[in-house]
Amino acid sequence: MTAHASMDHHERMRLRAAAFRATRVYPGPVGELLSRELLSWEEFGYRLGSRGMIMGIVDAVMNAQIQQPEAA
Repeated sequence: MTAHASMDHHERMRLRAAAFRATRVYPGPVGELLSRELLSWEEFGYRLGSRGMIMGIVDAVMNAQIQQPEAA
């Protein structure tokens, strides 16, 4: 894939899923920042070149355990 080729549907949906999941894996400002960054990448990132780091973040978010709220 060249730096200017658009992402296929599967890659876009994976980025969106990771963006949604990021706010559950990392509640608060960190998850919100990750979510926004992933959605921005889904929309514009393919124009920026290498996807290695962003796809590594997608993998990490998708494989992370969601913290369960502690019982009161």
